[in-house]
Amino acid sequence: MENPVLRAGALLFFACLRGWLTVRYGRRLQLGPGIVFKGRLVLGRGVRVSIGANCRIGKRVLITGHGQVTVGKDTLLNGCWIGCAQKVDIGSSCLISDCDIVDTDFHNLPPRLRHEPAVARAVAPVHIGDNVWVGARSIVLKGVTIGDHSVVGAGAVVREDVPPRVVVAGNPAAVVRQFRDDE
Repeated sequence: MENPVLRAGALLFFACLRGWLTVRYGRRLQLGPGIVFKGRLVLGRGVRVSIGANCRIGKRVLITGHGQVTVGKDTLLNGCWIGCAQKVDIGSSCLISDCDIVDTDFHNLPPRLRHEPAVARAVAPVHIGDNVWVGARSIVLKGVTIGDHSVVGAGAVVREDVPPRVVVAGNPAAVVRQFRDDE
């Protein structure tokens, strides 16, 4: 049976932590109710972040850039790095493990432009649907949409859109399994 005193203490601790993060990051961070912190949330300068209700933050979650990151409710962020120059949307009920998600190349490809600010074609939004599992050490690159109920296997490099209800793996990521409607 659950100890009500311990539960109340944990709720108070998480409420205080939410309050401290809100003061630290100001209007750049919006936190829904019921978020559980078992790790640290660190925001780089300029990035704006909105995290939905009942999310869980595990390990160290680092979010950098100057764009907008939105995380749906009931999602686990567990040791990931999100680099956002424009927009990264993560749906509800997702499992985001210690992976990298970036909506930008952070630099230009041509040698003469490499040390200049990134041009528009070096940036494209990322959208991760609902109930998506992004595995450990995987990389989700700019411009990618991952469909609802899909899985990105550990170590995969996702550079193209992923349809709903599939498992992708490898470098570059390719569909290795499709879920049936009854799964």
